[in-house]
Amino acid sequence: MCTFVPAYIQKNIIMPKIKTIGVLTSGGDAPGMNAAIRAVTRAAIANGLRVMGIYRGYEGLINDEIKEFRTEDVSGIIGRGGTILKTARSKDFTTVEGREKAYKVMMDRGIDALIVIGGNGSLSGARIFAQEYDIPCIGLPGTIDNDLSGTDLTIGYDTTLNTIMECVDKIRDTANSHQRIFFVEVMGRDAGFLAQNSAIATGAEAAIIPEDSTAADQLEQFIGRGIRKSKSSSIVIVSESPKCGAMYYAERVRKEYPEFDVRVSILGHLQRGGSPSAGDRILASRLGLGAVQALLDGQRNVMIGIRNDEIVYVPFSAAVKSDKPLKRDVLDALSVLSL
Repeated sequence: MCTFVPAYIQKNIIMPKIKTIGVLTSGGDAPGMNAAIRAVTRAAIANGLRVMGIYRGYEGLINDEIKEFRTEDVSGIIGRGGTILKTARSKDFTTVEGREKAYKVMMDRGIDALIVIGGNGSLSGARIFAQEYDIPCIGLPGTIDNDLSGTDLTIGYDTTLNTIMECVDKIRDTANSHQRIFFVEVMGRDAGFLAQNSAIATGAEAAIIPEDSTAADQLEQFIGRGIRKSKSSSIVIVSESPKCGAMYYAERVRKEYPEFDVRVSILGHLQRGGSPSAGDRILASRLGLGAVQALLDGQRNVMIGIRNDEIVYVPFSAAVKSDKPLKRDVLDALSVLSL
C-alpha cells in the first residue's frame, strides 16, 4: 500500500528560505511537460522566487546548461508536445562524482531547490541526490507509462492513450478489410496501463500485458475465446517487451495457427509526440503549482501526485515502487467486452 498525504494537511517545516528554484525534465519526454514547466515558472515568480531552467536533464545540470526563466520564456508553450528544456538520460549522474559536480553547479548558481519532471529513474536519481546533499527536491510524475505509485495519473498518459486509440482505429479498418489479426505493440515497459486501457477504448479483442502473466497462455486464451469461435479479424494490443513483444506473438501464430493472416504494427515513438490533451494540460498545471507550493510549505523529497482529484505528497521511496497495480475490474472488463 502506497503512503501518501493530502497536501492540504501538511505541516510547515522550519528550513532555510528558498529564493531560487531549478527545474528540469529527465528521461523520456511526455506530452504535458511544457505545461508543467510553465506552471512551475509562473507559480515561482508569483511567489517572489527566481527560476532556473536546466537544459537536458541531469546532464545539463552537471554541465551548467542553465538559463534564468522569466514569465515570457514560457509563453505559448502549454500546447506544445515534448519539452522546451530538452531531456536526456545521464550516465554521469548515476556516479558519485557526477552528482558532486551537479551539486557544485547548483551552489555556484545559487539554486536552493530542485523540481524534477520525469519518471521512475528520474525520481530515483532525485531521491539519491537529495539524501547525499540535503537538497530539497520535488518530483512531478512525467511519464507516459502511468507506472508511478501514489498518483492516479501521470503527465503524458492521457495524451498517449488517445494517440494509441487514434492509431488503432485506423488499423481496425484494414484489419476488417483483409480479415487479419493485427498485433499492435505499445509502450509501457513493465506496466500494462496503456495496453489494457487502449484495448478497452478501441474495442480490441485482447491485451497481452505483464500484470496478467499467469500460468495460462495468453495467446492460446485469445485464440480459443475469439478467433476460433466467430471472428475473422482481430486487434491484440501487446505491451512492449524485449522477449515477448508483438513480433514474438505474431511468429507464434504463424507457426501454430498458419490459417490466420497476421500483421504487426509497432507504434514506437509515435506515442510520445503530439500536442497534449486538455486532461494532461490541466494535470500538469495543477501539479506544477503544487510543486512550488510544496517547497513554500517546507516539503522536500516528495513527488506531487493526484489521488481522487486531490493534490497529494508522495515520498520518493513510495513513488518509485515498481508494483503499481492495475485494478482487477479493469483486467476483467476486456474479456467481457470483447466477446
